[in-house]
Amino acid sequence: MRGTCQPSCSKCLYFSLLTLTFVLLLELVSGRNLTFAILIYRHGDRSPIEIYPKCLHNESEWPHGFGQLTTLGMQQQHELGQYIKKRYSNFLSPTYKREEIYIQSTDVDRTIMSAQVNLAGLFPPSAGEIWNPQIPWQPIPVHVVPKSFHPKLRFPIFDCPRYKKLLRETMTSREFQDQIKPYKKFLKTIAANSGYDMKSLRKLDTFKLWHVQDTLYCESIHNYTLPEWATEDVRAKLGKLTVMSLSSLFGIYKREEKARLQGGLLVKDILETLSNAAKDPGKRKMIIYSAHDTTLGALQMALNTYNERLPPYAACQFFELYQENTGEHTIEMYFRNDTSRDPYPVTLPGCSFACPVKKFADLVSPIMIDDWTSECRRR
Repeated sequence: MRGTCQPSCSKCLYFSLLTLTFVLLLELVSGRNLTFAILIYRHGDRSPIEIYPKCLHNESEWPHGFGQLTTLGMQQQHELGQYIKKRYSNFLSPTYKREEIYIQSTDVDRTIMSAQVNLAGLFPPSAGEIWNPQIPWQPIPVHVVPKSFHPKLRFPIFDCPRYKKLLRETMTSREFQDQIKPYKKFLKTIAANSGYDMKSLRKLDTFKLWHVQDTLYCESIHNYTLPEWATEDVRAKLGKLTVMSLSSLFGIYKREEKARLQGGLLVKDILETLSNAAKDPGKRKMIIYSAHDTTLGALQMALNTYNERLPPYAACQFFELYQENTGEHTIEMYFRNDTSRDPYPVTLPGCSFACPVKKFADLVSPIMIDDWTSECRRR
């Protein structure tokens, strides 16, 4: 038996060395190295946040109440964690190293839980990390910062008078009115069926229209009985209106100024982190943020890369910093919103896909802000 095993093992070793040599040669030829990565993802599937007045189901019918991560959401985040592990298998250490990675979540149950289960897929315990053979999981810190202390992950930020003024202007703008005009009759029907009044449905800062769409979407996924009026066509129209609402919060009207007060805060943080990593690379290799669909929407709208679709559960935005063979550092962006294919490459308008850090900084400079409080108070 031993005699037949040796040739096989030697052959495996030979091919392993050949593969490793090929990878190293490929990196040498390409002349570029990944040096840092920032990931921002939306939490996994959850129960509705808030039901509409005439909803058929109440909070007690959901296992853990409103706004909570479901078992489906856990599966989605675990899969994303496994994908991240695979994508960065030649970048991150195979086991968890606290000096390499930092994870931060908004102060919300579903995002904290999403980060925890994502990490279970990213860093399953092995060898000395196994503390209980019956539990294939290890504790990894998830840092939570309340919105009041650091608002960069929770958008929109309504505690900003200037932004609220811009939002009111948006609702009366020609651009917004032109988009909502074809839906006026439809909104009357939704008002009658949902129990909300028309004024509430049309106001962007109440999220009432979004709550109707979101509740029906959650109920359909989890096979709850839907009201007769909530046909497939009605839900499709609600989906389009919800996309328009998200676009209106961060764009459509005075996008750049809104970005300075909203998603631009996160863009600035990302740019500063990548710029510092380019100047002085340390042991840390990755930062991961567990957040929301509005976080991704505000971020993409600020970058002017929004694809006019609601970010699905566990959607993930990637920022990767590379050092080219010239010594120059570039930023690449990817968006993963479909588990059946690789993430979509995203190009910052006005730049190449691999965008030089300085060029990236120049292009986003109009949405950068030095004194957020002062700009918020501006009339």
